[in-house]
Amino acid sequence: MIDLRSDTVTRPSQAMRKAIAEAAVGDDVYHDDPTVNELERTVADLLGKEDAVFVATGTMSNQIALRVHTEPGDTVIVHAAAHIRRHELGGAAHNSGVTLEPIDGPYGAFTAEQLTEAIPEPHPALPSHLFDPVTLVCLENTHNDAGGTIWDIGEMQRVLDAASSLGLKKHLDGARLWNATAATGIAPDVYASGFDTVNVCFSKGLGAPVGSALAGSREDIARARRFKQIFGGGFRQAGLLAAGALYGLEHHFERLAQDHANAYQFAVAIADSRGVTVDLDSVQTNIVYFATPHAGALVDACHEAGVAMLALGPTTVRAVFHLDVSAGEARRAAEHVQRFASA
Repeated sequence: MIDLRSDTVTRPSQAMRKAIAEAAVGDDVYHDDPTVNELERTVADLLGKEDAVFVATGTMSNQIALRVHTEPGDTVIVHAAAHIRRHELGGAAHNSGVTLEPIDGPYGAFTAEQLTEAIPEPHPALPSHLFDPVTLVCLENTHNDAGGTIWDIGEMQRVLDAASSLGLKKHLDGARLWNATAATGIAPDVYASGFDTVNVCFSKGLGAPVGSALAGSREDIARARRFKQIFGGGFRQAGLLAAGALYGLEHHFERLAQDHANAYQFAVAIADSRGVTVDLDSVQTNIVYFATPHAGALVDACHEAGVAMLALGPTTVRAVFHLDVSAGEARRAAEHVQRFASA
């Protein structure tokens, strides 16, 4: 099976399994697991932050960040198609008691002007406490639902500057930030600069079996450790998991560009198929979204032929490329899409 459902389906290589098996471990709740501590230091350094905390998932990392920066009743600005809004099952309301205020924009981005317009400006005759306090803005880079698209660094900085002038905290959902760096050559700490907290994931493009991290100031990460524990995220001998993440950072970071090349070649190949529409401008990293009149039927036919993808609606299909998919397999997957889409 050529599995293009997600880059989370990767399996640890034999070398990664060896690193996991040989990892030094301790009890992470007591902060004495040496491999977890090494991973947290490494991530903090890569992102230019004072500290980081290792957690089970990117959703947990984002949810902890929301709780760190807000109080119940606050409003958080997000993109309309943000993972935090669409794929975290109402966690913002459930865990933190906050409202998500969406802003729309192409390719998962919005402008500084849109952010400014989203903040209430009550007339002086109105008490300010009649308006929900807006305290946090969240950006996503790369943007999953837009097709793995990358924030323009200049536009991102303008949004961050506007957020600072408005007194907002800033969180970056960088679950696939490594892909943004691989595509642009812009270092992770440059992308992370200006954000109070940054979430990064190890179980997607880097191929580790489990884990994400939240990075930020010492004060924010100390608060994050509290909410990690409250949310049931206390690890014990988590060095086994952290070793996989460290291996991925060291050995799989540089090869992400190959996933991007495979994704683009797949997109170009299927773009000429009858019954398929692809926005090639959106294929910037390892994710391809394409439209077809009968997405479910196409996905089922491809699955029978040995290619797994996701139908995300009646006319939308997603294919994600990762370290377990070779260039040859990407070509074969495109051939199957071409064949069944034209049938």
